[in-house]
Parts: sequence; C-alpha cells; structure tokens
Amino acid sequence: MKKLLVYLRGYERETILAPLFKMLEALFELFVPLVMAAIIDTGIANKDQGYVVRMCLILIALGIIGLVCSITAQFFAAKAATGFSTKLRHALFAHIQSLSYTEMDRVGTSTLITRMTSDINQVQSGVNLVLRLFLRSPFIVFGAMIMAFTVNVKAAFIFVVTIPLLSLVVFGIMLWTMPMYKKVQSALDKVLGLTRENLTGVRVIRAFNKEEEEWKHFERDNETLTGLQKFVGRISGLMNPVTYVIVNGAIVVLLYMGAIQVDTGILTQGEVVALVNYMSQILVELVKLANLIITVTKAIACGNRVQSVFEMESSLTNGSFLGADKGDADVRKQTEADLAAARRTETVCNHSVQFDHVSLTYAGGGNESLTDIDFIANAGETIGIIGGTGSGKSSVVNLIPRFYDATKGKVLVDGQDVKEYDLETLREKIGVVPQKAVLFAGSIADNLRWGKNDATEEELWKALEISQAKEFVVKKEGGLNSAVAQGGKNLSGGQRQRLTIARALVRKPDVLILDDSASALDFATDAALRKAIREMEGSPIVFIVSQRTSSIQHADKIIVLDDGEAVGMGTHQELLENCPVYQEIYYSQFDKNTAGAGPLKKASLARKEEKRNG
Repeated sequence: MKKLLVYLRGYERETILAPLFKMLEALFELFVPLVMAAIIDTGIANKDQGYVVRMCLILIALGIIGLVCSITAQFFAAKAATGFSTKLRHALFAHIQSLSYTEMDRVGTSTLITRMTSDINQVQSGVNLVLRLFLRSPFIVFGAMIMAFTVNVKAAFIFVVTIPLLSLVVFGIMLWTMPMYKKVQSALDKVLGLTRENLTGVRVIRAFNKEEEEWKHFERDNETLTGLQKFVGRISGLMNPVTYVIVNGAIVVLLYMGAIQVDTGILTQGEVVALVNYMSQILVELVKLANLIITVTKAIACGNRVQSVFEMESSLTNGSFLGADKGDADVRKQTEADLAAARRTETVCNHSVQFDHVSLTYAGGGNESLTDIDFIANAGETIGIIGGTGSGKSSVVNLIPRFYDATKGKVLVDGQDVKEYDLETLREKIGVVPQKAVLFAGSIADNLRWGKNDATEEELWKALEISQAKEFVVKKEGGLNSAVAQGGKNLSGGQRQRLTIARALVRKPDVLILDDSASALDFATDAALRKAIREMEGSPIVFIVSQRTSSIQHADKIIVLDDGEAVGMGTHQELLENCPVYQEIYYSQFDKNTAGAGPLKKASLARKEEKRNG
C-alpha cells in the first residue's frame, strides 16, 4: 500500500492543506466548551444579558469559521483523493496492458476488473478520510484532555484513564478485522467472476436450460460473501456500543465528581459542563476514528491487492530490434511517415515466417501444448492450419505476434527472432483476426481505424471490399458512419467477422492471421474472401486456421495438427494421399464420392449436404 502513495505526487499542497484546515476547525471547536462555561458562570450567574449575547455571537463566529475550514479541507481532500485514484487507475490500466496473455490467464479477468474498480474506490475513500480525520480526531482527543487539565487537574485524570481504554478497543478491533477484509475481497472476486461468466454466457446457459443450476451456484458464492461480510460487520459493530459504554461511564464518574466539587466550591457549574462537553467531543471523535479505521483497514487490504498487480511482471521482455530496414537506434526518432515509407521500400522477397523446432508449454499446463513445430512460410504464401479441437491450432499463430513465447525453439519473422523485436514494430507487421469477433461501440469507420489510425475512406472501402463486407455496409444508413453497438450486438455473426477481417486488412500487414475467423461465412463468401486476399497488394503471408477443409484446401501448404504435433504437412492432394488425420477430417466433411469432383460440384454437393442436415 505504501508504494501506491507515489501517485499523490502533484497533490502535495492539497495533502498538507486538507489536514491543516481540519486541525484549524478542531482548534476552534475546542474553544466552544470554554465559551459555554463563561456564559454559564459569568453571563447567566450575573444575569448579564449583554455578556450572554456577546458570547453567543462568538459561538456563531466559531461555528462559521469552523464550517469554512471544514469545507475547504473537504475540497482539498477530495481533490487529492480523486486525483490520486485517477493517476492510479491510469497506471494500473497501462500496467495490465503490458502483461502478456500468460499473466492474464493466471490472474483472471474478473480479478483485474475488481482491482481496477472496487479496490481503487476503497483506496480513494481511505485517502480522503485519512486527509480529513487522521490528524483531526487524535488532535481533538488529546486536545480535549489537555483543555480538561486547564479546567481541573483532578477531574482531568478521568480522561487519562478513559482514552487508553478507548484506544485499546478501537485498535484491538482494527487488528482483528484487517485480515478478514482480505477474505471478503477475495469472495467478492469470485462473485464478480461468476457474474461476468453468466452474463457473457447467458445464451448458452438458456440454450441448455441451466438457469436454475447457475442460480444455485451464484446463491452459494453470494451467501459465502454475505456470511463473511456479516461476520466482519458484527465485529466492527462492537466498536460503537463498547466505546459508548466506556465514554458514558466516564461521563457518569465525571458528573459525580463534578457534583461533589461544585458542592464544595472547587468547581463551577460551567466548568462541569465544559468537562462533559470535552468528554462528548472525545466520544464523537472516537466514533469517527473508529469508522476511519474500518475504512482505512479496507483501503489497506485493497491497496495491497492493487499493489500485487503492479508487482506482477510480464513474462514478455521487449526487444530492441526495429526491422532490417530501420537502420540503427536513431530510427526510434523517425516519424510514422518515415517508418511507413521505409516499409514500402522493403523488398517482398524478404518476408518470411519460420518456426524452428518450436514447442510451447502454457504456465501451469504440465504437458506441452505444441511439440517440435518446424516449417517456413515465404511472402505471398498461404498456410492452412487444421486439426481437431484442442490440437493447438490457435497456439501456433499466437506465437507469431508474441501473445505467448515459445518455451523451446525459435519463431522468426523476416529472419529475426520475435523475442528480439520491439513489440510495437513486430505487431505493426502483423494483422490478427481472432476467433471471437470483437467490435467496439462507435461507428464502422472507428472500428476499422483500430487497424490504422490515419486510414483514408478509400483505404477503408478497399479493406471492406476485400473482406466481402462492402455490400452490407453500403446498404446501411450512414455507410461507414453507421453505428456499431458494444460487441457488435446489432450485427450478425457473419457481418461481425467480416468487419474484424477488414480491420486487420486496413493496415496492409506483411503477415495476416485468420484464426478460424470465417466460421460464420457461407462457402461462397468464404471462397470470395480467400480469392480477394490472394490478390492483395504486397503479397502478405496468410495463415488460415480453420476446421473446414474447404477453407484451406487451396493453401500453398497445409499443416495438420494432432495433440500439439504436426502429423502432416503439404498440399491438399498430398495430404489426402498420405495423412490419415487429414483424410479423416476431410471425409467427415465431404462424401468420398466428391473427392475427385471439381470445385463447383463440391460446393453444390456441400450445399445439398447442408440442406439435408438442417
């Protein structure tokens, strides 16, 4: 938690002025009982109405000054706390963005969302309250005790006994509850994770009639969270009644001793009232301090959880290589236009992607997910990757842009190990279309410009034309400016896939990865898409991951995966002759009678097969 306080830099003035004004408010508040004592002992005792009015005006002035100080302190505290949380969120978000897929998989999305939202909100509340009350409350408590000694030394010893007792209760409960709040936040993580899972998978849950089962699962986790919160709440709830008992017991003793001393003439009635007021002030401030400690305890627990994310280091180390055509280190200072010009002058023949006996083991995965993958792809080639579910198809292409790092062997792009590349430079060369088509709220143009910020309308339409999305975009009201809902919910699955493909094509990548990104397209559209990509300028290397043999059968090279191993590599015809795994996949999708048929006949038979099946 201490390490997070660095984000208060820039708010040094606010962090000093907020408690300073709160202490000023407390100082004026400490004078109130003395003024009350003067009103009783002098004004009321002597029936001096003018004196009473003057003292009342002083009370009003003290109240107004205290209010101004309080509002000023609140302003500075809020400014510092919100500024601190803003900087902290920015830093945490940037750090999360720097983490690799390995760390994301290990921590979990729901946990990171909790740290970004709930945990930082708790830390913000803690900082706000500390700036306002951390100095004020102890100042009032010890100030009231000191002021009590100025009134009567013997009576003030009641304060000396009461304050340690109250401190014992307050800090004892704080130490008891602090570890429990960590458990509460962990239980909250589980509930948030389950909620997110249910919301994203609501269609699947309903399709399989699992609402009741998921409800019971949620209810069980929610009850666990509720139970923990109730238990901590009961312990924290002891603080107020116990402190009230101690303070009111002290007031009883104070009134008893005060009555005796008033009777003997040692104390005046006003002084007894002042002492009781000081004891009441201590009670109020200790209740505030108790609430402050509860909030600070939560804030420290949450701050430690946020800090644990900052302490998480990415397993990917950024290289310094900027490309063979980029010159020496001074190229970092080039403008985007210079880099783009340099890329255009790069000769096509230099483009290549090579897997040099690559193996991959996921963190905590145990066995290898990929074993000894070895091939090379040159400019203009289309590489098809096929295999059963869980065979490692996506794992292969995820190694190219360094979403994961190979545990054995090397992945080389243009002859250079990807681990030596500057990540930004490497990923500028690559266009990735993931399995799940993800679009963001905004317009179609906004989504396409994720691929290239400064893309012209002409470039956008060209990408849409290649991705076979132009036809439906033209028909939409507003064209490129038509709205896209969050996640592309207002588009069909095929439309979403085509737009995500267009987004990757806008940047004119050297390497294009289509990770099962045409699964929602019909055979004709899929074929037209592949034809348009083959005819693209720049001759990119295209990787097509698919479970449909029709999508990859015209590839220059097909890699057949089975349980992470390349069990076949070659053209469609070669694999049909000598790869049993490929034969099994192919003949499960096409009748053996179509094996020698031409493309049109195959497409016709495939459509008939689709009609028969549903």
